[in-house]
Amino acid sequence: MSNFGYNISTLIAGLGIGGVAIALALQNILTDIFASFSIYFDKPFQTGDFIIVGNDLGVVKKIGIKTTRLQTLQGEELVISNKELTETRIHNYKKMQKRRIVFNFGLTYDTSSAKLKKVLQILKGIIDKIEIAELDRVHFNKFGDFSLNFEVVYYLASSDYNEYMDTQQAINLAIKEKFEKDGIKFAYPTQTVFVNK
Repeated sequence: MSNFGYNISTLIAGLGIGGVAIALALQNILTDIFASFSIYFDKPFQTGDFIIVGNDLGVVKKIGIKTTRLQTLQGEELVISNKELTETRIHNYKKMQKRRIVFNFGLTYDTSSAKLKKVLQILKGIIDKIEIAELDRVHFNKFGDFSLNFEVVYYLASSDYNEYMDTQQAINLAIKEKFEKDGIKFAYPTQTVFVNK
């Protein structure tokens, strides 16, 4: 074209600028596509898994070429780029074999030492009756401002959140019932005022 008298320097410059613009436009798309291949082969999560990504959480509904779609607990659809998913930490609760649960409660300061020791047996008896629960430990761990505090740790042989909540509810109801029967009182915020006359 140059031999026929056409000035191609403008055309070459235009093609160069156009090429750079196209390359920049495709860069994010290609990054997401390569990220989708990474997700496909590495399998950090699959459709149906419950995951947490940063402050967002939900069930994986679809893994696409450019994005992955989650259904959040509130019900809306959350669309996340695959590039973001390969560059951040992901908590995958579906892969969890068992769940470690810690909960605390406090008893009043007028609880006798004999009853404090009995609490350990009560908790052991309650959790041992639950087939999918395994007691790790029960400790009278702290003298609080207004309560004698206990910490309980157990493992649940399930990753299902509803099953965890059902088990914890059963434990809580059994503790309340047994404590009422044995005259063991839960603490609540109180203050004692001493007045000098």
